[in-house]
Amino acid sequence: MLDQVSAPLLNSSALMVHVHSTKSRLKEPTHLMDKLQRKLLKAKETRQDFTITTQNLFTQVNDLAGFRILHLHTSQISAIDRELRAVLDESLLPLFEKPAARTWDDESRAFFEGCGIETRDSPKMYTSVHYVVESKSRTKTTCEIQVRTLAEELWGEVDHTLNYPHECSVASCREQIKVLARATSTCSRLVDSIFRSYNSDKA
Repeated sequence: MLDQVSAPLLNSSALMVHVHSTKSRLKEPTHLMDKLQRKLLKAKETRQDFTITTQNLFTQVNDLAGFRILHLHTSQISAIDRELRAVLDESLLPLFEKPAARTWDDESRAFFEGCGIETRDSPKMYTSVHYVVESKSRTKTTCEIQVRTLAEELWGEVDHTLNYPHECSVASCREQIKVLARATSTCSRLVDSIFRSYNSDKA
C-alpha cells in the first residue's frame, strides 16, 4: 500500500515543487501491539465492544503505513492540498475519510478552514493535515498521509521520541514539550512572514 501511495506522489512535479522533503514508514509491530492493547483497555473501561478483528485490521487502524510531506511555510498547504487530491484522483486512490487538519490554535484553524480543509482539535498541541487513502486492491488497506511544516516536524519528532507509545513520566519534560509546541507555532508564523515579505518584494 505504501508503494501505491508514494510512487505517484513522488512522481508528480506539480506537487513536489511545493514540497521540501518526504518521509515514509511502516508501523513497528511492537507499537501496533501496544496500540491494540490500549484500544482494548479503553473499550473495557467504557464498556464498549472491541471491534478490531483480523478481517478489518487494515482499515480500522489507519496508520499502519504512513507517508509524510514536509513543507517550509503554511501558505503552501493550499497548493499541496489541491495537487495531492489531483494525484490521488488520477491514481484511483480514493480518500477513506475526509481530510482534516489537526490544530490547537484559532489562527491556524481559521487558515485551514479558509482553504476548505476541515479542522479537528489537537489536545497534544501539534498541527498537521491528515489524509487517509484506500488501496486499489481487493483486500482493502489504508495509508495515512500527513502534511506539516518543517517546524512542526521538529516538535513531532521530539514528542514522538518521549511521549510515544506512552506519555513521558517526567512532568517537567511534558511541560517543556508544550512550551516547544508554542515555540514551534511562533517559528512557523515567522517563516510565513519571511516568505510573505519576500514574495511581496518580488511582486
